[in-house]
Amino acid sequence: MDYQSVIARIYEEVKPYWGQGKTADYIPALASVDPRQLGISVATNDGALYAVGDTDVDFSIQSISKVFTLVMVARHLGDSLWKSVGREPSGNPFNSLVQLEYENGIPRNPFINAGALVITDRLISLYPKPKEAILEFVRGLAGNDDIYFDHSVARSERENADRNLALAHFMKSFGNIENDVETVVDVYCHQCAIGMNCTDLANAFRVFSHRGVNPFTGERILTASQTKRIGAIMATCGFYDESGDFAFRVGLPGKSGVGGGIAAYMPGKLSIAVWSPELNAYGNSVAGIEALERFTTGINSSIF
Repeated sequence: MDYQSVIARIYEEVKPYWGQGKTADYIPALASVDPRQLGISVATNDGALYAVGDTDVDFSIQSISKVFTLVMVARHLGDSLWKSVGREPSGNPFNSLVQLEYENGIPRNPFINAGALVITDRLISLYPKPKEAILEFVRGLAGNDDIYFDHSVARSERENADRNLALAHFMKSFGNIENDVETVVDVYCHQCAIGMNCTDLANAFRVFSHRGVNPFTGERILTASQTKRIGAIMATCGFYDESGDFAFRVGLPGKSGVGGGIAAYMPGKLSIAVWSPELNAYGNSVAGIEALERFTTGINSSIF
C-alpha cells in the first residue's frame, strides 16, 4: 500500500473543509491557534513513517491525554479500576454534571471529563510525582524526549476550570475522589496541555497497533486483553457524542481532543494521527474526521 500517495491526495482533498468549524474558544489559549493547518502522519507496524502537511507543529493534545493516563492506571489497578468508572457511552456532553447525580458519583466512562478526573486522581495515588510520570510515560511511547507541557495552555485551562472543579468536588462527596481536588484538577489541566505533533502521536499510538507492546523498547505496557478493552472504549466513547458516527464513517478506535488532534489505530497494522484546529459542534476536528474517513476508504480497510 502506497500510504504516502494516499495521505498526500487526502491532504489536498480536505483543505476545502477549512472554515467549516471553529477553534475551541472556551479555552482562550486554544482560540488563538491558526485554524488553517492540517497534518497527517501514519506509522506502520514495520517501522515506516509517512507524513504530509503540518506534522511537525506541536499542538495541545487535550483529551487524547486521557488515553495515556488511563493506560498508566489500568496497567496497575487492573479490573478493580472499573468499580470507580464505567465503560458505557454517556449520551451527554463531556463536561456534564447531570449523570453523576443519578449514578452516585460513578462516571460513565474514562473519556468524559468526570471519568478522566477519576483516572487522574488514581494516578496521583500511584505516582509520587504525577506530572513528571505522565511526561516520562508519553515520551517513552512516542520515542521522543522533547515533549513538554505547554504551561500557557495549562494556565489558561486552570483559570477556566470551574466546571471540572465542580465535577471533582461532586465526586469527592460520593467518595470517588481520593486526593485533594485542587491537586487533581491541576494535574488534569497539565496532562491536557501536553504539546505533541502528529508524528509524536502516531508513534505513541503504535503501542495499541502492537497490541500493548512499546515497539521502541519491546516493553509490554498492557496485556493483550487490556489493550483490547481500552481499544473497545476508544471505539465506543473516544469521540464525545459523535463516537457512533465516527465508527460509522471511519471504523477505527481512537481519541480526539479539542486542540484539533485525533489519534487512531488499526490493530496489527498501523497508527495514524491527524490535526486541524477547527472543530465541529461535537468538539472534533472537521478536517481531521474527513481525512480519516477518506483514509480508511482509500486503503479499503478498517476494523469492521
